[in-house]
Amino acid sequence: MKKLILLSLIFVSYLFILLGCQTVKNKTDAIVEKENEKLSKYIGKSSEELRLDLGKPDKDYKNEKGNFELVYKTKKYGIPCERTFEVNSNFIVIGFVSNGCF
Repeated sequence: MKKLILLSLIFVSYLFILLGCQTVKNKTDAIVEKENEKLSKYIGKSSEELRLDLGKPDKDYKNEKGNFELVYKTKKYGIPCERTFEVNSNFIVIGFVSNGCF
């Protein structure tokens, strides 16, 4: 009888842990989706419009493809966030990468 109770407690504990992890994953996925939606609005827009909205980039350089990379760095709750936008030779935003942002 004690083994059955112990096994039941272990199973219930495992179930709570598993469900808790899924909840965290769902919240994280929702945050990433919201971030991508927010940054996607700049695709096809001019780099000037990007600069007007986000300000001067913290870093800019040419990548190996000859396109410009504009890097914006911030911190929220001490966690670094880096958003990098790729801009073609016509000064149009063609892509972005977001790391650590929420």
